[in-house]
Amino acid sequence: MRIILLLTAAILPAVLLWLYIWRKDPQKEPTQLLVKAVWYGVGICVPVALLESGIHYLLWGEANPTTLAGTTLMAFGVAALPEELFKLFALWLILRKNPYFDEHFDGIVYAVSVGLGFAAMENIGYLIDGGDEWVTTAAVRALLAVPGHYAFAVLMGYYYSIYHFVDRSPRIKISILLVPVIAHGIYDSLAMSGMVNETIGGIGFLFLIYFCVKLHKFTYRKMIAQVRRSREEINPESLTT
Repeated sequence: MRIILLLTAAILPAVLLWLYIWRKDPQKEPTQLLVKAVWYGVGICVPVALLESGIHYLLWGEANPTTLAGTTLMAFGVAALPEELFKLFALWLILRKNPYFDEHFDGIVYAVSVGLGFAAMENIGYLIDGGDEWVTTAAVRALLAVPGHYAFAVLMGYYYSIYHFVDRSPRIKISILLVPVIAHGIYDSLAMSGMVNETIGGIGFLFLIYFCVKLHKFTYRKMIAQVRRSREEINPESLTT
C-alpha cells in the first residue's frame, strides 16, 4: 500500500500539469507522439544521473559543497545544464521529423511532455530516498520542483517554436537552451543554499518562493502568447470572434 501511495504522490503532480497544458492546446497532438515524448523524458533520467554523479565526483568527490559559490556551481554545472541539455536532445528527437509540429504551441506541448516525464521519474527517486519523510518531500516537490520542471519546459518549448516558425537568429537558437538553464540554475541555487547553513537556507527558501511566483507568471504569458498564435494559424478569424 505504501509503494502505491508513494508512486501516486510522485506521478500525480506531473500528470495534472500535463493535462493542464494538453487542454490548452488548440489542436491536439497525436496521443502516441505525446506518450513517446513522455517516455523520452523518463528515458533520459539514467544518463543524466550518471553524468551528474560523474561531474559531482570530479568536483567534490563524495562530499558536497559548503559555500555559496560551490552550491551555485553545483546548481548550474551539475544539475541545470546536464538536465536541460538532455531534455533538449529528447525534444529534438521527437520534433526533428514530426509532421504534426505545425503550430506555435506544439513546441510547448512536446517540451512539457518531455520535462514532466523526467520530473515524474526524478520524483520517484527522491521519494524512495526520502524514507519515512517521503510525505513531506512529496508535498514540497509537488509545489515547487515538479512545477519548476514544467516552467523550464515551457521556456524551452517557447523558444524552440519561435526559432522554428519565426526567427532563426543565433540569439533565439541559443535561448532554446540558455533560458531554461538560467531559470533552472537560479531555482537550484536557491534550493541548495541550505547546504551552506540554516540561516542562508532560510533566506534562500524565501527568495525561492518569490522566484517561483515570478517564473510562473512569466511562463504563463509565454504560453498564452503561443496559444493565441496557434489559434490564429488554425483560424485567422478566431481572434476577432
